[in-house]
Amino acid sequence: MTYTGRLTAHLAQATRLLMVKADGSVLVHSDGGSYKPLNWMSPPATMRVGEPEPDEASAGVTEVWTVQATKSDDTLRIAIFTLHHDSAHELGTDPGLVKDGVESDLQRLLAEQIERLGDGHALIRREHPTPIGPVDILARGPAGHVAVELKRRGDIDGVEQLTRYLDLLNRDPLLAPVEGVFAAQQIKPQARTLAEDRGIRCVVLDYDEMRGLDDADSRLF
Repeated sequence: MTYTGRLTAHLAQATRLLMVKADGSVLVHSDGGSYKPLNWMSPPATMRVGEPEPDEASAGVTEVWTVQATKSDDTLRIAIFTLHHDSAHELGTDPGLVKDGVESDLQRLLAEQIERLGDGHALIRREHPTPIGPVDILARGPAGHVAVELKRRGDIDGVEQLTRYLDLLNRDPLLAPVEGVFAAQQIKPQARTLAEDRGIRCVVLDYDEMRGLDDADSRLF
């Protein structure tokens, strides 16, 4: 297999999975590498199946797939030696991926279960507006207002984002003092260290428990 265009790439002869999709894309997969193809041609593209050159035929090539990109000179040329299996399937209209456990789900659940931040907390609003974007949750705690930034996986960028919100909110005399809470399903050690150094409290959320799917009595730990 040879790919020519913005770069040139070559794959030596081997047993591989070739996928030709209805949108015109062609993907070359090996048995490893998870979901990522070794090479591919993105749509729009056209594919032509032709006869091999004489020297290719003498080497055992039975047919050649030539995939040409519509909007560029990129070409994918695949030499077929042995066809182990050939099948076609009509997949129909895809309903699309519905993600569960995204940040909006966490925000809704935490707003409904604001006591997870500690005793004496009450929800003020979700998506509290600021000049640089909305704070996920604004609540009232025992010592004043609380700004909550929610992430599925908490990293340093999330801490920096919350820091900017806190800087703005604490300039408002009607809100100050505002405490920061960084809440996530997982918080990276570097993010936790940075948050605690800035006086931001970290809260780890168990999504399954929050939506009532985790039975604590049936767990060993």
